Amino acid sequence: MQSTLINGAQVPIRLWANPHEVEPAALKQLKAVASLPWVAHHVAVMPDVHVGKGATVGSVIALRDAVAPAAVGVDIGCGMAAVRTDIDAARLPDDLRRLRLAIEARVPVGRAHHADPAWEQASGELSERTAALMRRFAELDRSVQRWAGRASRQLGSLGGGNHFIELCLDTTDKLWLMLHSGSRHIGAALAEHHMLLARRLNHNQALEDPDLAVFLSGTPQFEAYRRDLYWAQAYAALNRELMLERIKSVIKKTFKRVSFEPAISCHHNYVAEEHHFGEDLLVTRKGAIRAGLGELGIIPGSMGARSFIVRGLGNPLSFESASHGAGRRMSRTEARKAFSVGDLQRQTAGVECRKDRGVLDEAPKAYKNIEQVMAAQSDLVEVITELKQIICIKG
Repeated sequence: MQSTLINGAQVPIRLWANPHEVEPAALKQLKAVASLPWVAHHVAVMPDVHVGKGATVGSVIALRDAVAPAAVGVDIGCGMAAVRTDIDAARLPDDLRRLRLAIEARVPVGRAHHADPAWEQASGELSERTAALMRRFAELDRSVQRWAGRASRQLGSLGGGNHFIELCLDTTDKLWLMLHSGSRHIGAALAEHHMLLARRLNHNQALEDPDLAVFLSGTPQFEAYRRDLYWAQAYAALNRELMLERIKSVIKKTFKRVSFEPAISCHHNYVAEEHHFGEDLLVTRKGAIRAGLGELGIIPGSMGARSFIVRGLGNPLSFESASHGAGRRMSRTEARKAFSVGDLQRQTAGVECRKDRGVLDEAPKAYKNIEQVMAAQSDLVEVITELKQIICIKG
């Protein structure tokens, strides 16, 4: 699909979506972003775009010498990880529910966390890297210091909302492990603290949307945010590694002989310092993955839909980015009103997962059609593997 340009106050907005199918509230947010005096070249909008806090989910924003915390999102470092195994579908147990419960026993979900820091029992190298990160906790903003113990115990836990652990089969019937998670409570606490600070700065007082307040490069506030941001991004990545190790331990007990390929991992709520269109920029991807030429990424569908391992095509017009998933077409409140438990059971037929009122807001039809989303970004990524989940664990 060729992207579509629409006018913005400061720069154009380039959409990999039909403008007539983008909700009005999301278009309003995109135009507010495009009016920021620091925004560079254009705003890139992914096909899974929908309303978010301040900036839309599914947007890629490049700023000159500035960063907007709301454009990153509250869940700093949220992202995906996937691992291919050598297990064939024929080796799967008949009782997938038992396997699901075994994984849930190893990885706390929802608001649950480990009773003691689980990372201390991780493999040597992983435990050492996590210990090094947690030693830096004292460097973070004073407002979060009381959460040190909680942050340590939440490492290796899933969280709630749309976060998930899945076992999937590819088109050759090989089993994959896949998960979606972020920086748990500590990432949100840091994000909310810095968003509040940014709103109070004088240079942000005239902004159309106060949620788009920025920190300016070279200021103490900018440096403090970058320090906390990069720490939370590392925390989120380590959280996924720790969960993968624990899930692998369950798989090893179930299958005895198994090998795992190296993990594919990608953030989709983060900031990176990158070079585009001849200049150095601060690129924020909120609900978008990096899709540089040859880079591997993960684009999941909803429960019951296919997911995709992709290779980036390095399209400069998207700031070398692609969508992070299907994207919501209903809010959580709308989904809970629209669907019954029976609807959820029908929509997730063939998938071993919770099928109760607690996950109605994650019903597959609350999300956009992943096939259409993938078709809309054929110039951003190429699909190298298709996956279909057989087990899905939600928080």
